Amino acid sequence: MTSTTGQPGAAGPLDPGRAFSGFSCAASGPGDVEDMRAFYTGVLGVPTDVEHGMLWLHLAPGRDVLVYPKPGHQPATSTVLNFPVDDVAAAVDALAAAGVTPERYPGMDQDERGINRGGGPLIAWFLDPAGNPFSVLQG
Repeated sequence: MTSTTGQPGAAGPLDPGRAFSGFSCAASGPGDVEDMRAFYTGVLGVPTDVEHGMLWLHLAPGRDVLVYPKPGHQPATSTVLNFPVDDVAAAVDALAAAGVTPERYPGMDQDERGINRGGGPLIAWFLDPAGNPFSVLQG
């Protein structure tokens, strides 16, 4: 394998093995760290920890995502997390039973459940308490 510097095995100043993703939530009130923790743990079943006032989502070993409070938070305009599932319809039904409503987007071929069936993987989108979109997709 060749690194982006063109040198096989060349190390840069950063350790990509320690990199992680993150996105924001409200600094206080609706959609804050505690709301996010209740949602991601209680509804989605994601193990979480709060450290230094920030939320860690433990998605899989070595795949932690940071959710940090941000004054003036504006929800993401694109999907922040994708959750692959074996049966997207069953996942959508389970989320709906928990009170989570699918998002609908203009121009998408979504069925009555909000599942996009217009090409690519079967996928449905939802919003977390801070308004950030996440998806469930079959695959």
